[in-house]
Amino acid sequence: MRIGLTGGIGSGKTTVARLLQEAGAAIVDTDAIARSLTLAGGAAMPAIRQQFGADFIAPDGALDRDHMRAVAFSDPPARQRLEAILHPLITAQALAEADAAVSPLVVFDVPLLVESKRWRSRVARVLVIDCSEQTQIDRVLQRPGWTRERLDGALAAQTSRQARRAVADAVLLNDGITLNELRNEVRSLAARWGCETITAP
Repeated sequence: MRIGLTGGIGSGKTTVARLLQEAGAAIVDTDAIARSLTLAGGAAMPAIRQQFGADFIAPDGALDRDHMRAVAFSDPPARQRLEAILHPLITAQALAEADAAVSPLVVFDVPLLVESKRWRSRVARVLVIDCSEQTQIDRVLQRPGWTRERLDGALAAQTSRQARRAVADAVLLNDGITLNELRNEVRSLAARWGCETITAP
């Protein structure tokens, strides 16, 4: 069973991915893949340098993520050029990792699953982690280096809660519940979707 996991920034998607992994699922983290592709010597770096220039390359040869993030949030054509470089490479590596997984449940952690419109056909189910926008704001502003301006840009780049929920096969509301309550919901879903390796808490 292949599941697409997504949710808005600050929704708790990373926590749910960890809980799914605890339950025995194999996690394919597309954000982690993207970071590896944009490290010094990463497969995406030659094309990024060619498309965007040396100003977007950090002194160590990796992508200057803060500079690129600021431009991508404010300049949609620039974001599209970056996505045209990264998305095919991310997809190829993600599918290779999924093919190598031995778990009966493979979870693709894809922050922009709904926005990309390419992942829905690759997964059997979509799991959306949801919470109120105010909860998102409160959580993200506690992260080091995040400002309200940067957060507003990130929220603007993502689709609405309603659009995410509309494509979901299951929604976990991660708002006002304890970690143990969230863990129990995650384990129930994992069992329902065929992850037979889970153990009792």
